[in-house]
Amino acid sequence: MDRILLTGSLLTLLTFSFVLEVESTTFKLLNKCRNTIWPGLLSGANSAPLPTTGFALHSDESRTLHIPRAWSGRLWARTHCGHDSTGKFLCIAGDCGSGKVECEGAGAKPPATLAEFTLNGADGLDFYDVSLVDGYNIPMLIVPKGGTRGGCGATGCLVDLNGACPTALRVARANGKGSVACRSACEAFGDPRFCCSEAYSTPDTCGPSPYSLFFKHACPRSYSYAYDDKTSTYTCASADYIIIFCPLPYTSQKVLGARKDGIPLPLVNKTMMYLRNRQSSGAVASSTGR
Repeated sequence: MDRILLTGSLLTLLTFSFVLEVESTTFKLLNKCRNTIWPGLLSGANSAPLPTTGFALHSDESRTLHIPRAWSGRLWARTHCGHDSTGKFLCIAGDCGSGKVECEGAGAKPPATLAEFTLNGADGLDFYDVSLVDGYNIPMLIVPKGGTRGGCGATGCLVDLNGACPTALRVARANGKGSVACRSACEAFGDPRFCCSEAYSTPDTCGPSPYSLFFKHACPRSYSYAYDDKTSTYTCASADYIIIFCPLPYTSQKVLGARKDGIPLPLVNKTMMYLRNRQSSGAVASSTGR
């Protein structure tokens, strides 16, 4: 009898695992940065928390996550991370404030490049974008695979903007040398005109600023300010997604050019493609070099 019950339990577990995989979307996170990053994940208000909310991802490593089909939320890379003298986990860019590698329901502290998703939304479409509205810390690329409907265009920001970041928006390293992130004008100045708030809270009253245009010029398909929807939100149905951190600009352009996704905007402004060849995100706080 015990053997029958055990066999039944195993079959139930296997069936549940199969159904979960069939009814889920896969996110493959790939780190092409030179150093370790720490992806963070945050579920939206109406989505259940994911089994993991943060982990380390070493250079050239990947990790595949199974995401529920009705999920909405965001993910990002924490950079320049380590433990302080009390053992608290901290990051200079993208820190979620949990004090741990797992973010545990907390979001990214700006500035951080964000990948945002609403899966199986209106008309069964996935909606996704790469947002620089809260600033920028690392290049990122979203590539759909196997979609059946929608434009299914790749989107993201392929350029390392930290070196070219306007002085007023720069976030410096702990030693004051070099920029590790680029703030939004809203965070830097708190001006409602840049935040699309108060008297500037509608599409008619809040337009792009010289600062948001810096981001848009370099990364034409990315969100650059709050009402940048028309050129920044992409759709696809029944797709899986590859999210690449620090994609190599030339290689990405060459590969994605063969997709012919029909998106009128280029993925990258080629005049800004080689500001730096590769992102150098790494650990600066004491104990975790990788």
